[in-house]
Amino acid sequence: AEAAELRARLRAVRHTVLVLSGKGGVGKSTFSALLAHGLAADESKQVALLDIDICGPSIPKIMGLEGEQVHQSGSGWSPVYVEENLGVMSVGFLLSSPDDAVIWRGPKKNGLIKQFLRDVDWGEVDYLIVDTPPGTSDEHLSIVQYLSATHIDGAVIITTPQEVSLQDVRKEINFCRKVKLPIIGVVENMSGFVCPKCKNESQIFPPTTGGAEKMCQNLNVSLLGKVPLDPQIGKSCDRGQSFLAEAPESPATLSYRNIIQRIQEYCEQHHFQEEKIM
Repeated sequence: AEAAELRARLRAVRHTVLVLSGKGGVGKSTFSALLAHGLAADESKQVALLDIDICGPSIPKIMGLEGEQVHQSGSGWSPVYVEENLGVMSVGFLLSSPDDAVIWRGPKKNGLIKQFLRDVDWGEVDYLIVDTPPGTSDEHLSIVQYLSATHIDGAVIITTPQEVSLQDVRKEINFCRKVKLPIIGVVENMSGFVCPKCKNESQIFPPTTGGAEKMCQNLNVSLLGKVPLDPQIGKSCDRGQSFLAEAPESPATLSYRNIIQRIQEYCEQHHFQEEKIM
């Protein structure tokens, strides 16, 4: 009955993409937000961003929605809209202050994730982007289990070039394979820094073991792209603005746009293959 309820609610969602990372601080929430902004740039597409990072919900801040509240209607919780075609849901909207700590055990977290999937009235959605917490814990198992009632196009895994980050990404890839979650590909964030004055490129996080490229070759996973460091990304996130709109000529924006296009192509291909099977 529970699976049927989730299936009924999510029937109008065409594509679902999970954004994962092995550890915190690699830019996963920033990537989720910019992926949502990039997809919503096409006004004919309806995009939903679901933040299930329950202990560290940074999506409201990044999307410029701090202080917003969730409203209840006859058909469920209404998402908070950034644009007409971009809706957001996060535990951050349920807290009385952004500084409130969420001190919950696993079952309560899982209950809220289920509630987000069952009770949020997204309407017709082309892309549902799910920003997950770092690691391979309770929340990840829950979201994969609940979404198995519908379908997941796949996961995008975010890393930085250094070995200490890649080590955890290998665990994340292993997790995806164990729970039969398709991997769309890996994004290497903070991949070099181009000085705005002299245009020289520096490796802030040197890829001592070959970076994400070498790891993807070894594990037979797609490398979706590399995003260079740009200080403007952090500033845009703090202001709740879209970096893609604020710095359209930045090399990082060009990387993001290429990666977003590759994710779209993957989803369309995945959808086409599913329809053929059906």
